[in-house]
Amino acid sequence: MSDMHANPSAAIAENETPQFWMTKDHHPENGTLLGFWIYLMSDCLIFACLFACYGVLGRNYAGGPSGADLFELPLVALNTAMLLLSSITYGFAVLEMQKNRRGTMMAWLIITGMFGAAFLGIELYEFAHLIHEGAGPQRSAFLSSFFTLVGTHGLHVTFGIVWLITLLFQVGKHGLTGANKRRIMCLSMFWHFLDVVWIGVFTFVYLMGVLP
Repeated sequence: MSDMHANPSAAIAENETPQFWMTKDHHPENGTLLGFWIYLMSDCLIFACLFACYGVLGRNYAGGPSGADLFELPLVALNTAMLLLSSITYGFAVLEMQKNRRGTMMAWLIITGMFGAAFLGIELYEFAHLIHEGAGPQRSAFLSSFFTLVGTHGLHVTFGIVWLITLLFQVGKHGLTGANKRRIMCLSMFWHFLDVVWIGVFTFVYLMGVLP
């Protein structure tokens, strides 16, 4: 008794339920999307440097073949169509997500992944053909910058497909939770960003590369 009179706060602490000021997770609204926009801006700098390098080295053939000798525009146009179609199908997936139609959304994501895989397959075929013809990255500064720029974009598409497959498993297991919707929107920005970069590659590298 004397202890309780001496320290009344101890008695109150024993009888009362602890109170917490934070009752939910402290996650700023749209904080993830803002952080991902910042990441995309840093990726823009990477590709800007690669485009600048190609602009400087793209005509240094070292007596080897030029883009007009190597590039097959019909094949590149087909490859471009694969990536652009994947962007359209991803847009359909986002629309279905907003309607909370998980099954249809996952089907569109699978189609998107298939178009992305077709794009990578054509690109790898192109690389293998060039190397077989003796036009590997070590042949000239032009080919070194070409393989670096196009290969870096291809790596980004590969990472995007891995991310997409991971999202499919997460959505299949946990459904369209708030966290999964944020991840789908982040991947959407990443995927459309790669489309924009590829339009630059197609125009600056392939179309201008076949000019004399």
